[in-house]
Order: sequence, then structure tokens, then C-alpha cells
Amino acid sequence: MRSPDTRTSPKTNEDTLQGLFFALMAYGLWGFLPIYMKIMSHIPVVEVLVHRVLWSVPIAAAVLIVLRRTSALNEALRNPRMLVMGCVTAVLISVNWGVYIWAIVTGQALDAALGYYINPLFSIFLAAVILGERLTRAQLVAIALAATAVVVLTVEAGRIPWVSLVLTVSWGFYALAKKSLPIGPNQGFLLEVLILSVPALGYLAYLTAAGESHFSLSFDRDTWLLMGCGVVTAVPLMFYANGAKLLRLSTIGILQYIAPTLIFLVAVFVFGETFGRARMIAFPMIWAALVVYSWSMLRQIRSARVA
Repeated sequence: MRSPDTRTSPKTNEDTLQGLFFALMAYGLWGFLPIYMKIMSHIPVVEVLVHRVLWSVPIAAAVLIVLRRTSALNEALRNPRMLVMGCVTAVLISVNWGVYIWAIVTGQALDAALGYYINPLFSIFLAAVILGERLTRAQLVAIALAATAVVVLTVEAGRIPWVSLVLTVSWGFYALAKKSLPIGPNQGFLLEVLILSVPALGYLAYLTAAGESHFSLSFDRDTWLLMGCGVVTAVPLMFYANGAKLLRLSTIGILQYIAPTLIFLVAVFVFGETFGRARMIAFPMIWAALVVYSWSMLRQIRSARVA
């Protein structure tokens, strides 16, 4: 994968074929990731999370070495403030990954899809509350629809859909914190998994000593699946990071619904999860909110370009 440079980046704010390819690959891989995680449902969630972290390190490092962009990472590792910021984003992404894996293996993939549908609306809310951005009327309507959908699910189930909310909140704050990390997305990702690899290695050592590790030097099926966690984790993130630089904001905004839509379809038609009455009400409300949000975003961008 080649990172965008002066030869491949668009000269103006426009879409490129290369950017579209990167983004579609990222969202497609994320959309079908539940199938891979479901195959490993017999392995404890924390152990899967540990291997997602550890096997992402060599892949992310190899990409930076090939691109010759390791200098920024070296500076970050020597900067205490940068390390603290990296620890914050590392914790947020590990929470997101852990809850996501747990949701898939326990038959709650629909809740995971809902969480990622709500995420862009939550990001708008964060921008208004923390960054002081003004919300348009359409954005307020979209947020209200999403909040109402959560209330419907809560009333019907008798409990808060915490899986959806944790995924939404952790990813929303992760994206917000990531903006404050003054290094490239690929370097930032490697910094995060390097930080997480310290506790991950400690837990792996404990599992090995206790004889409870599913990773074996005999390279059986479980070992290959755990090693593959690095590929299914690092590759789509890097595809996304590079695709976002080569596409307009409006295009990325629309494409981001591909992943939760695929997760939704996998949950219903592959995993056979029940699409009950509450979800029949809540999901269309979320979809309507996203239509309102997307239409508002496109109008804003069009008006800005005209101006």
C-alpha cells in the first residue's frame, strides 16, 4: 500500500479512484470482520484482543519502514506528552475492540451495527459540546431521532443498549483524541499498538504459564486464526487512513455506512440474530437520522464550495 504523496494526492478537494479503492476495501473488511471473529468464539475475548494488538505491530511497522516514515514515530516515543496522548487513544481503541469482539461472540452483532450507525451523530454532538461547533437544525433533528431510537430499545428490553453506546462513545472519543495526536495516522496506529503490546505481552505470558493459551508453536488452526488478527486489524485501519486523505469529506461521510450495513446483514442473514419489534422501530429511525444528517452535510459542503 502506498501512502499518498505529492504525486498521488488530489490537487484540490476532490475524489480519486485510489482513495475510493482504499475506502471501499476498509469498510468492506470491517463489514465482514464479524465472520472472522465468530469463528474464534471458542477463544476468550481478552486473548483475542491481545493477539489483535500483538500481531498488528509487525504489520504496522513494516508499512512505516517501507514508506520510510519512522522518524515521526521515533520523535513521539521520546516525547512524554505525545506518549500520554498515545496512551489515551490506545485505551479507547482497546475498549472499542474488546466490546466489539464480545458483542460478536455473544450474539449481539446487531447491537454492534447500531453502535457504528450512531457514531457519526455522536461525533457531531461531541463537536458541539467540546469544540463549540454550532449545530444546524437538520443535525439537531438527526441527533434527536437517534436518541429516541435508543430510548425505544431501552424501554423494550428493560435495559440500556450498553454495547451500542460503549462502541459509539469509545470510537467517538477515540476519533476526537486522534485529532490531537500530531503525527500521521499510520504512525499513530503503530504508537498505540506498541503501547498496548506491553500489557498484552504480560497477559500472554500469564496464559502460557497457566497452560491456557490457544497459541501454539505447532501452528494449529487456532494459532493461525490468532496470527491473522493482526491482518484483519491493521490492514483496514491503514486502508481507511490513506483513503480518507484522497476523498472528499462528503464521500467519506456517505461511505462510512457501508461497514455497519454489512454487519447488520451478516447478523441477520448469517448469524440468524432476531430482528425484533423494537429493532424494527429503532433501526429505521437511525437510518432516517443518517439520511437527514447526510443531506445536511452535502448541502453544507456544496454551499461552502459555491461561496
